[in-house]
Amino acid sequence: MSRIYHVAKFGSDRNPGTEERPFFTIQRAADLAVAGDTVIVHEGEYREWVKPRNGGKSDGLRITYMAAEGERAVIKGSERAEHWERVEGTVWKTTIDRAVFGEYDPFCTEIDGDWMVAPREHKVHTAEVYLNGKALFEAPSLEKVFHPERWERSVYETWDRREEKLSDPDASLLRWYAETGEHTTSLYANFQGVDPNRALVEYNVRKACFFPVRTGIDHITVKGFEMAQAATPWAPPTAKQWGIIGPNWSKGWIIENNFIHDSKCSGISLGKEETTGENDFTKWGKKPGYQYQLEAVFKALAIGWSKEKIGSHIVRNNVICDCGQNGVVGHMGSAFCEICGNEIFRIGTKHEFYGHELGGIKLHAAIDTYVHNNYIHDCTLGMWFDWQAQGLRVSANLFEQNNRDLFVEVSHGPYLVDNNIFASAYAFDNASQGGAYVHNLVCGFLNRYPVLNRATPYHFPHSTMPAGTAPVYGGDDRWLQNIFVGGNEPKKHYGTAEYNGSPTSLEEYIAQVRALGYGDLEQFERVRQPADIEGNVYLNGALPFEAEKNNCVSDACGNAKIVRGGDGVYLEIELPQAMFDMRETLVTSRRLGMTRITEGRFERPDGGDLKIDTDFLGGNLKGAIAAGPLQRLHAGKNRVKIWNAPCGR
Repeated sequence: MSRIYHVAKFGSDRNPGTEERPFFTIQRAADLAVAGDTVIVHEGEYREWVKPRNGGKSDGLRITYMAAEGERAVIKGSERAEHWERVEGTVWKTTIDRAVFGEYDPFCTEIDGDWMVAPREHKVHTAEVYLNGKALFEAPSLEKVFHPERWERSVYETWDRREEKLSDPDASLLRWYAETGEHTTSLYANFQGVDPNRALVEYNVRKACFFPVRTGIDHITVKGFEMAQAATPWAPPTAKQWGIIGPNWSKGWIIENNFIHDSKCSGISLGKEETTGENDFTKWGKKPGYQYQLEAVFKALAIGWSKEKIGSHIVRNNVICDCGQNGVVGHMGSAFCEICGNEIFRIGTKHEFYGHELGGIKLHAAIDTYVHNNYIHDCTLGMWFDWQAQGLRVSANLFEQNNRDLFVEVSHGPYLVDNNIFASAYAFDNASQGGAYVHNLVCGFLNRYPVLNRATPYHFPHSTMPAGTAPVYGGDDRWLQNIFVGGNEPKKHYGTAEYNGSPTSLEEYIAQVRALGYGDLEQFERVRQPADIEGNVYLNGALPFEAEKNNCVSDACGNAKIVRGGDGVYLEIELPQAMFDMRETLVTSRRLGMTRITEGRFERPDGGDLKIDTDFLGGNLKGAIAAGPLQRLHAGKNRVKIWNAPCGR
């Protein structure tokens, strides 16, 4: 028989957990709850790491954890820092008993691991200090706490500026530094005139807020909470990936309607566990990180990575912000998932550390994952899909004010990117092949390149079972019925002209390879992969593919602008009449054809035919279909609401 357990700040863990006599901790309920049970958490601040002991049995028989309706239940990975003494000027000191940390002390744990780039000498820690909810900056020495204006810039200047538009490290003078002893930690902080004994000062303690210790804890729903201030470590695809919340290599979680913020590294983790690799490149350095990551895939298969056991999570309608590395991170555990309706912002923008794994959403092996109707803004990189993005669909998302909007890397398709609005100056990188880009609005420049020195896996359709490996030749892409807006960045590609010289069909490609004479691998490297480009609109200097048919090129219009208002977010765009004189047809599986390397067709996860018959706002595509993600536009100036909640809700 299903039970309902209640948790409240006036309760006791010796109580039976009823509404009248609730538990005091969520963990007490998590120790007892079994399939079919519900845990209702009432108003209050819960400083604990919830470690579910049991999971549900199926999608229809799950364990649900929820905040009581209309009540603010907050789970924090931090503790309060009190009893401050002034040292000098605006610098204060307090002492922390290290027993509070248990086996994991964030002040002794450096942010490091595979693909971690900077800083290398004075590494930052997973610890964080907060003043009235705002994270301070860690100083590399105590002297820099007393004199934050002398902050050195040299370490920041070593970062890859293609990845980041770096913030000024002198923008904030709120700094902290810790000296760790055998039993206590001395914490110093420059609060710039604020009396910490009259303010809320916190420091993170726990590695997570809601994360099972064991794997295989399936079918759990978590909804309606605020979760914050966890000391999460660096989360590359070759290590166990921690988050404020995550299923830890399980199946069928639903994470919805939560406010998740201020993770040192990642907010939500759908990632892998540790037995398949734990930063082995950093530890041993015997092989490239690429090789360790490839091995992780096959090790995961050996311990049961499959659609039947892992993934199939739903992450929807959450607000995720102010995380140092990722809003949502995942490797293999993020397969067969749905990520939708989330607003994700200020990810990786504090710039205390940098590595090649940052993004609002950063997923590896997102097989058959559906990412749609999210609003991603003010991030270092909006979405990054890396390795094995086969069957991935990225649809009806709004991107703006990111350093880059989208990156698809070393994948072989088929993957589909449709009905998105890419409004940042740097639209995306395409280091993959076998993609279909349909009905998007692209307001920034594109960067496309092959990757011939990393052969990555591709799979049998809708399965984790590898079918082979291949490098990325670049191309084999489809660009159908998109709108491109030109820009002012010199030597950048706006539009599809970068595909010039590509054959226009797979048949033409094969003919060109065979015309080179007898040979094998080297012949395929000498011919550009095919490009299927048709029905696009090019505005304000964007350039078309030289062999494209049925397009519209106009320099008279094209100004596109995202406007944030109190009631939502709007798109303002001016369009030419000529684009509405074009007659487009519905894009289907048959129209998109077959990818060259994987020999797969563009289809639904259930294997059925794909039909792109709705637009960004969910309206049906019927009658005279127009290019771009919005069907109810007209020639001239348009203003359309594209996100209903105010930005940073």
